[in-house]
Amino acid sequence: MTSTPRYRALFLGAGAEMHCGVGQFTRLLTDAIEKLDPGSSQTLTLTRGRGSLRDIWRAVGSAQSVICNFPIVAWKRVILRPLIALAIAKLRRRKVVLVEHEWAGLNWMRRITYIPAVWLADSIVMFSPLVRKELADDAAVSSAVTKSVLAPLPPNVEAPSTIEDSELRQRLSAARASGRLVIGHFGSIYPGKQPNALLEIGAILKARGLRPLLVYIGSFIRGVDKVEENFHARAAELGLGEDVIVSGFVASDAEVFGLFGEVDAFCYPLDEGITARRSSILTCAQAGRPLVATGPALADEFDHHPRFRQLIDRGAIVLVPRGSPSEVYADAILSAAKRPPPQAPFDFAGWWRDVAAAVAAVIYARKRNRAR
Repeated sequence: MTSTPRYRALFLGAGAEMHCGVGQFTRLLTDAIEKLDPGSSQTLTLTRGRGSLRDIWRAVGSAQSVICNFPIVAWKRVILRPLIALAIAKLRRRKVVLVEHEWAGLNWMRRITYIPAVWLADSIVMFSPLVRKELADDAAVSSAVTKSVLAPLPPNVEAPSTIEDSELRQRLSAARASGRLVIGHFGSIYPGKQPNALLEIGAILKARGLRPLLVYIGSFIRGVDKVEENFHARAAELGLGEDVIVSGFVASDAEVFGLFGEVDAFCYPLDEGITARRSSILTCAQAGRPLVATGPALADEFDHHPRFRQLIDRGAIVLVPRGSPSEVYADAILSAAKRPPPQAPFDFAGWWRDVAAAVAAVIYARKRNRAR
């Protein structure tokens, strides 16, 4: 049942179909580990048209460890293939490493489909103590927390050397020139990010006569929830119909950072509080604009992530105490916009070396050792 493996790591991916944050993370992590240990890994692409049982069997047999990132949006129609790959890895006595980005925030139907992966995993890499606690609190998978290890999450997007102009950027620039306060929110729009909470803050600022313009740089995630419909209905109810922009898909990083340059401050009023897994927040932090977010639920949320903690300590990320009313966020936005954080270099490559080293340590550890 076993054979001599050619590679130390096999990453499961979905190729060009992975148009999501986790898909981008998979590609960047593979590249970063290859830089640490050239020639040590390969990628198995699994889509509706690629990745037969024969392909999976051969690829799994060629590696010592199989690494799978969950959740992967692009795999919602091919969810069985990665699970089959993990099961074959167990059958062939390969180490299974699951990279788990979130848990309780997942739709319950999607979460059920990931439970087998949690059971099959020998080690689970996580990025947030809060998410690890969510796993521990779930009776179906609570015992799996003993297999978990924390790693520092880097941003998926690096600030480009030049920016790209766009019609939306010109619109934001004109709004700022006319005295409007542009408040940004970047990343996929879904219930876990509480997009409607920012609308409440915008309504307060508008009532103060400050003419806010809320720009959501991203698009809504399709699901069973009527997130987009409810969002626009709430905006209209608050009288913000002309004060909210949703960009939709933005084609390039240069265009994204062009938009970032026209934002006065970013704001993330998160019900769960800021966590070390929020890659979208780290992307925004590279723009040099102030960012206001809800404080963490756990005191040790960033103990494993000194680079993230440094952003908070130097004021690039301003924390609002949990449970604060929307008025407090409005005050924090105004204060931060008047005093932007000092500019500091962002070592994007260093962030990725950190996570690559942490994940590689798990991948290359002896299978009998449990990550703690």
